[in-house]
Amino acid sequence: MGAVKGLGHGAVMTIIENRKDGPYKSIFDMAKRIDLRAANKKSFEALALSGGFDGLGGENRAQFFYEFENGQIFLEQVVKYAQKFQENENSAQVSLFGEASDVQIPEPQLPICEDWGTMEKLKREKEVVGIYISGHPLDDYKKEMKFFCNANLAAMKDLTPLVNRELTFCGVITEARHMMSKANKPWGMFTMEDYEETYEFRMFGEDYLKFRHFLIPNTFLHAKVKIQQGWIDKNTGKPRDPRILFTAMSQLQDVMSQAAKKLTIELHVSEVLEERIELLKETLDKHQGDHRLYFNLKDHEEKISLDMSARLQKVNVTAELLEVLDQNEITYGVG
Repeated sequence: MGAVKGLGHGAVMTIIENRKDGPYKSIFDMAKRIDLRAANKKSFEALALSGGFDGLGGENRAQFFYEFENGQIFLEQVVKYAQKFQENENSAQVSLFGEASDVQIPEPQLPICEDWGTMEKLKREKEVVGIYISGHPLDDYKKEMKFFCNANLAAMKDLTPLVNRELTFCGVITEARHMMSKANKPWGMFTMEDYEETYEFRMFGEDYLKFRHFLIPNTFLHAKVKIQQGWIDKNTGKPRDPRILFTAMSQLQDVMSQAAKKLTIELHVSEVLEERIELLKETLDKHQGDHRLYFNLKDHEEKISLDMSARLQKVNVTAELLEVLDQNEITYGVG
């Protein structure tokens, strides 16, 4: 917890110490038990953003930051509730017979609201922790990365071996800037991030004019580039660093529908059973469309591979269809 931005040492220690008396049952239970002089509203916000309250009764993190008509957010109500509870516990409201007061303080009602989107949740998580914990922004696009990318951002670190090659890669734009050169020509720079690397691109001339509308933070981007030899240095006569020429860009969520042309179902002869075939038929019938459908039948023992096309049926290749195929352990390829 000490790595969470906004969560001081005192807050960490009081949470740990009071946890020794038993697991926290809810956010209210924790707030009542810890030292609120050490853990303030900012501490609660940091815990909520990092996922610290995910298992303590809330349905989503957005609930903790729900703003009421009076301008208060829910976490403020939690802290004030706990403060009143502790004041009541510590007060001298004791009867002549030494019995504690029975004043009851009701817990605030957890508001009902929609959760943040995946990108918003992970962005806020990274702001306080420095890394993604509960997932990665690209988790929803693993199939697009598998079938429609031939490189990742790590490849951009050394472009010399890639001269004259065409690369396709994807990532999320974390930062973008639009500027004017001294010659009064527009250009831009943007930072992309994938699972392994972060890379800063610069875009000039026609490339920038053609694709600048994609350069927006939190955009999931699929890009095609060609690596060209660098300009010749007049002083040395040698080429400078290779250049990146952008040839196409699209939002990652559109790639499957735009780039998919066919679906190939791979079957081993041992899988050609009536029940298995019926399941496959029902699945494909529910996802009819315009993409070509192929079957690849294999027999590893006989070293036979037979390709067949479905002349009477086409499918709609979507992430939903591929998810169903995955769930039923059906091997496939997308092209």
